[in-house]
Amino acid sequence: MVKGERVFNFSAGPSVLPLEVMEKVAAELTNYEGCGMSVMEMSHRGKIFDKIIKDAEANLRKLMNIPDNYKVMFLQGGGTMQFSMVPLNFMQNNRKADYIVTGSWAKKAAKEAKKYGDVKIVASSEESTFSYIPKVTREDFRSDADYVYICLNNTIYGTKFPYIPDTGDIPLIADMSSNILSEEIDVTKFGAIIAGAQKNVGPAGATIAIVREDLIGHAHPMCPVYLDYKIHADNGSMYNTPPCFAIYVAGEVFKYLLDMGGVKAIEEKNKRKAAKLYDYIDSSRLYKGCVEKEDRSLMNVVFVTGNPDLDKKFIAEAAEEGLVSLAGHRSIGGMRASIYNAMPEEGVDALISFMKKFEENNI
Repeated sequence: MVKGERVFNFSAGPSVLPLEVMEKVAAELTNYEGCGMSVMEMSHRGKIFDKIIKDAEANLRKLMNIPDNYKVMFLQGGGTMQFSMVPLNFMQNNRKADYIVTGSWAKKAAKEAKKYGDVKIVASSEESTFSYIPKVTREDFRSDADYVYICLNNTIYGTKFPYIPDTGDIPLIADMSSNILSEEIDVTKFGAIIAGAQKNVGPAGATIAIVREDLIGHAHPMCPVYLDYKIHADNGSMYNTPPCFAIYVAGEVFKYLLDMGGVKAIEEKNKRKAAKLYDYIDSSRLYKGCVEKEDRSLMNVVFVTGNPDLDKKFIAEAAEEGLVSLAGHRSIGGMRASIYNAMPEEGVDALISFMKKFEENNI
């Protein structure tokens, strides 16, 4: 590749952003819409930023069809802070919660929740290196659980829930950090949705929390003020200085997605991209997928050659061709191509072309 050219960035996060959005942000970086200053410099209490954050919320509501009885909050701390916020806010009655552990992040979330109450691991695929999504039914959950927790898409292992668990009247809480806005979902099936921004939404720094109103306002007495959803809901995400720049970029991404035709159009594109890559892997003599086919992620495609040294060679030679950040997570190795919303189909085509060439030279 020519030095200085943009690469195809397959990073799991922070990840690729729409070029059109970044160019617009760059043009406005020092002088937002002629106001004479950057979004990074302006008061979060001023009229200009007030419009930015309100427009961002309105457009996210439009994209996801979020009902009026759900609060939308832009927070900080990433998904990791949500591991604490969820039990502190939602272990409301019986101090019990059921978790489905399908990867590292759900496992960490469950471990954190155990500090605050009785946590039951209802199902897990850890015995198989999280290579599949366990099947559960309503009867698997404790009737007196305050909530059920899942991570809908697993970035490290390349799996996603092919179904939404039926939890009956028990609120379902979902971490959607790596698949929010990638496919249509029915928000009303969830008590709360949490998502770090740095996959499909914007730069690292902002975290989205979409919470049904009746679940807000019951935080444990020991809950720190900043970890209480009610504080943020009542103050329009501005109890303190919010991650202004990250919210601004997220808002621009929301506008971009609406212009693209909304989540339905993005989902169709994502399915085409993933199908191309999985179809090639399945037909290959060199590469092997790592998860059950029915549970494959649309966002994170994990594969190996079966030879760790050859995997390293693949990653190095791909980078020379401008295909970067293809190394699998340090905990499992291999390769991982994260093909989030902003990854163009041309990037997937270029990866497949390289994979074919590499296979011919190394089989």
